[in-house]
Amino acid sequence: MAQNSNSNSSSNNDDDGTPAVSDEEWARFMEQARTGAGEAPQEPSARARMVTARLRAESGEPAGWRTGPAWQEMQGRGRGRRRLKAAAAVVFIAALALIAVRPELVIDRVTGKAERDGKAREPLAAETARPSAPPSAVDPDRPTLKEPFKGSPALQWADGAAGIEVPEAQAVGGMSKEQVADALEKAKQFLVSANLDPATLRGERPAAALDLLDPKLKDELERVEGTLTAPSKENDPLHLFTRVKPGELKPVGEVVKVRGRMWVEPGKEAGQANVLADYTFVYPFVKAKPGAEEVERSIVRREITFSIADPRKWQATAGKLWLERYNVNLANSACDVYDGYLHPTFADDARTGPAPSGTPVDPYDRSKGIDSGEPEGCGSLSRT
Repeated sequence: MAQNSNSNSSSNNDDDGTPAVSDEEWARFMEQARTGAGEAPQEPSARARMVTARLRAESGEPAGWRTGPAWQEMQGRGRGRRRLKAAAAVVFIAALALIAVRPELVIDRVTGKAERDGKAREPLAAETARPSAPPSAVDPDRPTLKEPFKGSPALQWADGAAGIEVPEAQAVGGMSKEQVADALEKAKQFLVSANLDPATLRGERPAAALDLLDPKLKDELERVEGTLTAPSKENDPLHLFTRVKPGELKPVGEVVKVRGRMWVEPGKEAGQANVLADYTFVYPFVKAKPGAEEVERSIVRREITFSIADPRKWQATAGKLWLERYNVNLANSACDVYDGYLHPTFADDARTGPAPSGTPVDPYDRSKGIDSGEPEGCGSLSRT
């Protein structure tokens, strides 16, 4: 063992007994090692320990040299970068695979279709006045279970009750600002209950909406109740409420798209004010049968005038609404069925009833009123 040790020591000296590396050179290497430059000379471990001990005594051990926090932090950053590079490589490979499977993604980007689709999905600002023109055309893509509003202008419309925005209340027609604000909120509640409440949609009695109406209007309330129990062509609950048969249709997802506006005008007499609402609701449906995938949309537009009256001047109940007048357009529902439910047409349905006629109507066009001269009956649609 001693011989081996001496042999190792002598192998690091020149023939004349001087060290192979001087102390100055070794010190210079130590300084280079501290700054990350230079290459280590072939110095024996005994001399390394000796010179290192002397450097430590003169200036202290270089911070972070092979040990301690600085080294650990460097290693940590290095591993982090390697992970990032590996992740980037995986993403790149996945992107190549996706492009191989769906090359239309690249084509859409090159042709600008992706940019147009992105703009088509940007939400619209709230409607504050009647539009001057119908919505511009969009790509005629068919709706799917994952994208039920694909190919529809409603893609940019608000979701559900968020689309029924209540304007700022002002005193109108002898009714105070507070009374008008209450009427606006009650009108919204009626529209939500009548058109968005899942219970109403599946054919249940719209109790919340009916409770908002003035109980002193007994004849009107009885007539509305009668439409629910015995619907007919003249007394159809669809005039006020949106309903489907659960055994026939299922909504696709939980979103109904809504667009429209609400405003207030003076009533016909002093002590009265009218709340006018004009809203379009878009409902995506699929048949209620196993494996059904075809999605069809029904579009319902409603114009309703609610009234409130001063109980000191009129036979009215404070905080309750009157139904002054209402109109409805039902797009993509059977023309000859009056059972109180929507019946959208699907591709595999047998053609029955009267054929649509007349100039095709755009159900998304909100630039004119419902009663603007369009004939009643079974009209044709330009899109759904």
